[in-house]
Amino acid sequence: MAIPRTCVIALVAASLLSLASSLANAQQPAAAASKPEPALDVTSMDRSVDPCVDFFKYSCGGWMKSNPIPPDQSSWDTYSKMQDENLGRLRGILEAASAPDPKRNAATQKIGDYYSSCTDEKAIEAKGAEPLKPELERIAKIGSKAEIADVAAALVHDNVLFRFDSTQDFRDASQVIAEADQGGLGLPDRDYYVKDDAKSVDLRKAYVAHVQKMFGLLGDQPEVAAAEAQTVMRIETALAKGSMTRVERREPKNLDHKMTGGELEKISPDFQWQGYFAKVGLPSLVSLNVASPGFFKAMNEELEKESLADWKTYLRWHLVHADAPFLAAAFLNENFAFYGKTLRGQQELQPSWKRCTEYVDGDLGEALGQVYVEKYFGADAKQQALKMVKEIDAAMQQDIESLPWMSAATKQQALVKLHGMANKIGYPEKWRDYGKLGIVRGDELGNVARARKFEFDRQLAKIGKPVDRGEWGMTPPTVNAYYNPQMNDINFPAGVLQPPAFDPASDAAPNYGDTGGTIGHELTHGFDDEGRQFDAQGNLRDWWTADDGKEFVKRASCISDQYSTYTIIDDIKINGKLTLGEDVADLGGLIMAYMAWKEDVKGQNLQPLDGLTPGQRFFVGYGQSWCGESRDETKRLRATVDPHSPEKYRTNGVVSNMPEFQEAFHCKAGSPMVNQNRCRVW
Repeated sequence: MAIPRTCVIALVAASLLSLASSLANAQQPAAAASKPEPALDVTSMDRSVDPCVDFFKYSCGGWMKSNPIPPDQSSWDTYSKMQDENLGRLRGILEAASAPDPKRNAATQKIGDYYSSCTDEKAIEAKGAEPLKPELERIAKIGSKAEIADVAAALVHDNVLFRFDSTQDFRDASQVIAEADQGGLGLPDRDYYVKDDAKSVDLRKAYVAHVQKMFGLLGDQPEVAAAEAQTVMRIETALAKGSMTRVERREPKNLDHKMTGGELEKISPDFQWQGYFAKVGLPSLVSLNVASPGFFKAMNEELEKESLADWKTYLRWHLVHADAPFLAAAFLNENFAFYGKTLRGQQELQPSWKRCTEYVDGDLGEALGQVYVEKYFGADAKQQALKMVKEIDAAMQQDIESLPWMSAATKQQALVKLHGMANKIGYPEKWRDYGKLGIVRGDELGNVARARKFEFDRQLAKIGKPVDRGEWGMTPPTVNAYYNPQMNDINFPAGVLQPPAFDPASDAAPNYGDTGGTIGHELTHGFDDEGRQFDAQGNLRDWWTADDGKEFVKRASCISDQYSTYTIIDDIKINGKLTLGEDVADLGGLIMAYMAWKEDVKGQNLQPLDGLTPGQRFFVGYGQSWCGESRDETKRLRATVDPHSPEKYRTNGVVSNMPEFQEAFHCKAGSPMVNQNRCRVW
């Protein structure tokens, strides 16, 4: 699920776009449970490589040879492999839940019936495009541009035209307010519409051809569909030009624009905001945050300029675009052809059981997660993870207290924030109630629509109320983790606290290098270039002295400059300003994990294992957490939209800045893995 404005570490190459499947993917039996990889796997290494020259290849060369990218994946790494194995576990839960049984409880019935409806491809195929008919008729009946707001409200769950949601107040994080934000694009990012390089031009042509084909599937004649696709591209390009870039959105102050409804109406008077608010259930909305005012000005210009017929075309496109993954094979295949093959290089569609398992996790994740936790996440694992978190907290405190560049006044505020950070491990203390969500067996798109509305209504019900600090933004089975600066909490779902990332049976060194580094990463996000702007309560407030702020920027710029020299593919370099927060967190996180590990094993007589010293095992554990590769198309996509650096540089870029690594592997000055101008913030 999308988590607005939080700093999320991409342990999984999460799907950025909705992908489709087809009837060609026959149901396959659940894979037999395989023995998980150890926290450090010496067979995954390539010891013919000098670790001081390319530590990523040294740690992962064997893994890369043994783990080619599967045809239904756009990338493949340690964590996506964990996620794939996790899907098999969840599949077992869902297949058991989908068997009709009068003794099933309500939650089990919902997840089972949802899964059964999703995997019933024959029933979905028989309906064709019929499930779209009510909303297509609603769009066709629009009689004036003033009614566009009514339809946008009806389709708000699909994020048509813009995104509307609830969020924490930037200036009072204890309260929830409404938020309107930019959206309404079919390509992954606004840059896809404005870049003029050959690849971008070709992708835009492919996108227009895809949109034309989708209109054809709705029954439009070829020449009509071609004109409609150009209309969509024209409107979306204008909206994209009014949107903020991803780098601009990394500055929290750029997203903080609290307004009254009247002030929003002045920005975009041609959109009927009061009618929209009433339709979504907020007739007396007093104020909201308008994250991207420039977007709504651009939207208003398009409302004035474009004809009603062209706006109907735009709305029809976004309806079919949002729902294509849940329709008959023709829609699914065409959706995949562009978003899977063209944009990401994926060779084959995922089987429906995988897609449907992910959909259940997305829409009923805590109902599914409750069963998952009972089966796969014990109390011992939670306690061991919490122990590591506390040790890394202590390392961070020690680091802050010893920083030579930070004043006592700022240190005091930093420690207040550190001590106020909540650590959420495994699963929420209180499970979500899905009682109001109706799931009907055999009604795939209906279930999806009701789940969207349920979540939208749940989010809007928070507005005007105190923040629920016990809520999670990820489901328990998720193989990922995140830090939320407005909640000031780090969140580690049960799904990521599994081997090989976290192996209670392993020696400490690789565990601290892998999961310890991840814990440190999330903790450091509270003090990266974005997180440092929020205080202990989650308020956007500058608690730094002016001099300390300048010192931070100087040290962070060292990291940004370093990563901006790395090549992703062809002549595309890392955008160091986009990846800055993650790069700072990677380095700071591993430093904290190393400090915590050394404290944990203090006084122990540690001996080499598998020909590796304890220190070397720590770093190889970290290196193997990033083993993986992406297809060329996905590399280009990530270069534009992903705030994380490629896995190779998340490994080599970090260790090259750590003298502890140089010492562990006896690297000489001038070696590629020894940065002559070492960077360090934390």
